Amino acid sequence: MKDVIYFVMPAYNEEANIEEVIQQWHPVCEKINADGHEAKLVIANDGSKDNTFGIMQQLKSKYQYFEPIDKPNSGHGATVLYLYRYAIEKGANYIFQTDSDGQTLPEEFWQMWENREKFDFQIGTRGGRQDGASRVFVTKTLRFVVWLMFHVWVKDANTPFRLLKTEKLQPILDIIPADYNLANVAVSAIAVRWHYNIGWYPITFRPRQGGVNSINMKRIFKIGVKALSDFRAINRGLRKK
Repeated sequence: MKDVIYFVMPAYNEEANIEEVIQQWHPVCEKINADGHEAKLVIANDGSKDNTFGIMQQLKSKYQYFEPIDKPNSGHGATVLYLYRYAIEKGANYIFQTDSDGQTLPEEFWQMWENREKFDFQIGTRGGRQDGASRVFVTKTLRFVVWLMFHVWVKDANTPFRLLKTEKLQPILDIIPADYNLANVAVSAIAVRWHYNIGWYPITFRPRQGGVNSINMKRIFKIGVKALSDFRAINRGLRKK
């Protein structure tokens, strides 16, 4: 049976990274297609203020399985949700999500692909990450908040390195608000709460390969405050379901 997988990435002000990221990940799609399956690399430009989308457009003709999308800015989480829904609409039965800043390694994807039939979701865990103490602090805080709100312990709720079966993802998307900023946190927490069969893999998580991180502590705090109210809304939806 032919599998259809969409590799999806949000991009915001990634002109320093985007070409190299496409160069790194497109061969993964080429190999999957050569093996008789169907794979696409879809990157959504989230209203970048730099030339990210211009570079993506220039590269479209060079890479057969690359599809650039342009959309108004809505934030990382909302763009991830947009891409999940887009892939499902296009008929994908698997979705792989990572970010477009070059922090993850394509070669570490294959262990997930080989085990795709064994698990509902497969999610990377970031040990010894190299992207700064503030990000490590946020990850640990999120783990505690998820436990408080959902009463589940999630190893690494927000990792941007995950292979998801769409038949299992769709019921979760029905609960999460479309503009939710911590999309992957909610997806992970609900999957654990619903006792999905999840494979956890240690992955390499490098420093950002270029450009400037758009997330600072002030913005993280604002996102966190909104996330608490959204977590409560999601919990109400879970109880109804």
